[in-house]
Amino acid sequence: MVSKHRTAIVTGAARGIGAAVATRLASDGLAVGVLDLDEEACTGTVDAITAAGGQAVAVGADVSDEASVARAVVRVGDELGSPTVLVNNAGITRDTLLFKMAVGDWDAVMAVHLRGAFLMSRAVQSSMVDARFGRIVNLSSTSALGNRGQVNYAAAKAGMQGFTKSLAFELGKFGVTANAIAPGFIETEMTVATAERVGASFADFKAVAAAQIPVNRVGQPEDIAHTASFLISEGAGFVSGQVIYVAGGPKD
Repeated sequence: MVSKHRTAIVTGAARGIGAAVATRLASDGLAVGVLDLDEEACTGTVDAITAAGGQAVAVGADVSDEASVARAVVRVGDELGSPTVLVNNAGITRDTLLFKMAVGDWDAVMAVHLRGAFLMSRAVQSSMVDARFGRIVNLSSTSALGNRGQVNYAAAKAGMQGFTKSLAFELGKFGVTANAIAPGFIETEMTVATAERVGASFADFKAVAAAQIPVNRVGQPEDIAHTASFLISEGAGFVSGQVIYVAGGPKD
């Protein structure tokens, strides 16, 4: 757990992995800026945090837009305190095979994942440097290793790993760590949508996936939240530039 008052920003935190991470960080004692494209969609996450005695604020922001990011970071700072923890979780999919993929499908995925992580990290790094403490956690994916029908998503998630390692080199001397979490199959709305795309029931889709995972189950958002909690903790200050696959087994 974090021993001092800290403020975190979690992007894409209205639901799924982002909501689980935001809720876990609040239980660890951090104030949390809950960011998503639709501010109203963040209400459930904020209500869960405040009902448990935590402190959070819902903020609508387009992470791919520079001005929107700047406004969001200022608002979180004004309402909760300067952010020294950032979880870049916001993401979208536009899955299709290469020959069918429109340029817009490529650009949209790159904008949210990579441009968004860049803009958010750049916007908060000064607060971290001033505090001589910072934690950046970027969400990658096992898809970074390559996945059929996801050339855009796979490229973006691989890019997140290189981005993370570069941040670790640049910011380490200021007490800032940067790490990436690469989830495997996690039960979220996104994986439900993937099952629908391939024409399978979600129950069957999960069963097939679980059979291929050494721990014999699919992941839950809380599995990622637990890993993020560790990386953000005071005790993880000597862990930086790492990519941690949270996938129920080893990945190449």
